[in-house]
Amino acid sequence: MNMNSKKAVLIFATRNEHKLHEVHRIFQNIIQIKSLHDCGFNEVLPETHEKLEENAEEKLMALADALHQNCFAEDTGLEIKALNGKPGVYSARYAEKNQSPLDNLYLVLEQMKDIKQRNARFRTVIALYLNEKVYKFEGIINGRITDKPRGNKGFGYDPVFVPDGYNETFAELDQDIKSTISHRAIAFNKMLTFLREEL
Repeated sequence: MNMNSKKAVLIFATRNEHKLHEVHRIFQNIIQIKSLHDCGFNEVLPETHEKLEENAEEKLMALADALHQNCFAEDTGLEIKALNGKPGVYSARYAEKNQSPLDNLYLVLEQMKDIKQRNARFRTVIALYLNEKVYKFEGIINGRITDKPRGNKGFGYDPVFVPDGYNETFAELDQDIKSTISHRAIAFNKMLTFLREEL
């Protein structure tokens, strides 16, 4: 498929409107991105592994097997040095019982209480299924964890993560800046560069 003659279509293995919005900002009108909701796909995609790479590919292949279309999946984790890399692959369900974003965020802050070493990083791994082949892309941004939530933009752990080189959390930063420097932006821009050559 030539991107100049017909817009390529990719299905994103997500129902998360925040993630979808971020991806649309990156891809703009270059590639048409459809969500699981757009495709009427209501099944729960599996995430049974201990590594982001493995979870992303597991979700990807479950979707590709079901829809037989070009698609991509991602898995993202907040990795905190003082917590030995946690919450990591469990970032979205770290609080276990309730698994709400706020519960996850406040559990991290509770575990980081009185800890001075607050270095952390966000890491995203994308798995892309394109013409029956799988490709992977990674994005990493380093930063630190705040003492309390700040800002009302973004989602997830954004209110407690300050990226290196900035004083604002991801939830305080202008979203145009975040969509340029974030872990997800880095990974998706790598994928976009690849797609420009392949499609």
